[in-house]
Amino acid sequence: MVEMDWPSSLNEYEKLVIRMNTPRVVIDNAVCPTATLVTVDSARRHGILLEAVQVLTDLNLSIKKAYISSDGRWFMDVFHVTDQHGNKLTDESVISYIEQSMGSIHYGRTNGNNGLTALELTGTDRVGLLSEVFAVLADLQCNVVEAKVWTHNGRIASLIYVKDCDSGCPIEDSQKIDRIEARLRNVLKGDNDIRSAKTSVSMAVTHTERRLHQMMFADRDYEWKPILKRSDDCPIVTVQNWIERGYSVVNVQCKDRLKLLFDIVCTMTDMEYVVFHATINTAGDRAYLEFYIRHTDGTPISSEPERQRVIQCLQASIERRASEGVRLELSAEDRQGLLADVTRTFRENGLNVTRADISTEREMAVNEFYVTDAVGNTADSKLIEAVRQKIGLSNLKVKELPMICHKKVESEEQPVGVGGAVLLSLGSLVRRNLYNLGWIRSYS
Repeated sequence: MVEMDWPSSLNEYEKLVIRMNTPRVVIDNAVCPTATLVTVDSARRHGILLEAVQVLTDLNLSIKKAYISSDGRWFMDVFHVTDQHGNKLTDESVISYIEQSMGSIHYGRTNGNNGLTALELTGTDRVGLLSEVFAVLADLQCNVVEAKVWTHNGRIASLIYVKDCDSGCPIEDSQKIDRIEARLRNVLKGDNDIRSAKTSVSMAVTHTERRLHQMMFADRDYEWKPILKRSDDCPIVTVQNWIERGYSVVNVQCKDRLKLLFDIVCTMTDMEYVVFHATINTAGDRAYLEFYIRHTDGTPISSEPERQRVIQCLQASIERRASEGVRLELSAEDRQGLLADVTRTFRENGLNVTRADISTEREMAVNEFYVTDAVGNTADSKLIEAVRQKIGLSNLKVKELPMICHKKVESEEQPVGVGGAVLLSLGSLVRRNLYNLGWIRSYS
């Protein structure tokens, strides 16, 4: 049990209430031969599943299986997790971090970038847009410390953390903030995005990837049509109502990857749905997820337009992080204007950045870019090499080439409940797992 540091203002009754609502966490390496089991037992409240999943995904752990059940006011999650190499968790510092973080989610947690100014940008994506954004920030003496950029269906969302180049402090001068917002808004608007381009500046600490999902959801990226068709391996999402039990049953089948469960649960939470029961399974490179959900007011999905919207939004949540293009890794000594120079070279050579993850470690810039050609196709290898020559072969390296195609899993490999199976069998899978684990005595 994690020891608590009690604020001096709390009385004994308040401490008791917190103890009753604080999640209990058990981490077990003995039960399963291939994964570490993380069990979280807690009082149920909206968003607690997302917070638990967030702890695991922030450590880049892979969730191979999960069973989620809510019985009355109580909630239990069991996660089968491995590290990125498919091994059990053996690092005591990682295990301790999970125990402490899971045990403190009653208080609500944020992790972000203290001491930095956050810039939020959404708008229409185009070739060279990121180059223009970083050029403006360099001109305004803003040092980019961290940033994440996602694109989806022709839309872009970016969360950029900056500090003043001269002072090394957060940017708090209101006039400078107004200039930054105005300049960036003009860049985002371009010639044809007067209405939807948005910029904002904040000192708030937030979870970056959670915020990116919220930004793209608010931008309604799920309603836009992709300029080019993505791979044939698109996520399959089905939604049906289990009328007898008052649940909407959501099934997802897609390629497995890191942070998949986080992306889906994040969107469900932001759409004001509560997950009461769920099973998550993976087989090879495929993931099969089944959720029993209701609105926060206790009602299931009630109309066909709402059902279609849930399908669109969940497909979008999976696709936003999809890695389109060649993955390039930039490692170089950090300096003012570095990102502006690098992304300008991309633009001048017809490369479009579809996703970026930018960070600074000990005065070194460690950045990842996913790039395609100007129309979204795989960039020519000669063009990539030409760009590497200009930026520096030792600084810019090709880390991953895009997969050309993915063969669909044969239907007999799909578990019960995926792809529109009979609702009775959809329900039996969860009920059987929960009953076998002793979480529920009866489902009737």
